[in-house]
Amino acid sequence: MAERVPVVTIDGPSGSGKGTVAAEVARRLGWRILDSGALYRLVGYAARQAGVDLEDAAAVAAIARNLPVRFEGGRIFLGDEEVTRAIRTETAGNDASKVAAIPEVRQALLQWQRDYARPPGLVADGRDMGTVVFPGAPVKIFLDASAEERARRRHKQLKEQGIDVNLSGLVAEIEERDHRDRNRSVAPLKPAGDALVIDSTDLTVDQVVERVLEQVRRVLPQAVPGE
Repeated sequence: MAERVPVVTIDGPSGSGKGTVAAEVARRLGWRILDSGALYRLVGYAARQAGVDLEDAAAVAAIARNLPVRFEGGRIFLGDEEVTRAIRTETAGNDASKVAAIPEVRQALLQWQRDYARPPGLVADGRDMGTVVFPGAPVKIFLDASAEERARRRHKQLKEQGIDVNLSGLVAEIEERDHRDRNRSVAPLKPAGDALVIDSTDLTVDQVVERVLEQVRRVLPQAVPGE
């Protein structure tokens, strides 16, 4: 099915804005959206809840293979527990980066992600959507931004949630996560060879969305409403 359904992949490091951009592009196109990062956050969260050591690859992979997840109207459930906010913490993000480095975990989630591609189309947000999960996607985007700008965005977001965080600490965490994601042995974070790379450091969300839609119009003109 994934091979017959049009897919737009949006990859990039933490804080690059890919989730916000992917959601708006999917809304504009009327397509489904896959937040693959949420899956890895869920695995890390479920492992911690079960008291599993994140270094225990076999145990974490077993959790990934039996993840009782469902997405409903913007809400995320793990079994009967709503975890929409719980998996968006900095701890959950760091845990996601750690479990994502486990090959068995990535393999366990691979088919689940591919099966999410259903008509009329899919916008897939993650770190290896264009390189591993949907290598045949007709439109691939790699969204990047400086570590400092990504830290500022995250700092603003957390402050708005009433969470007091240190900006320099966020920069260090982001750089550490980038290093781990870019240098892992399986599916490292990098642009696909045929991806359009967009640096969002000095761009607004609307400007990035328009650049992505321009690429969709160029490659899949029939997919854009009103075109």
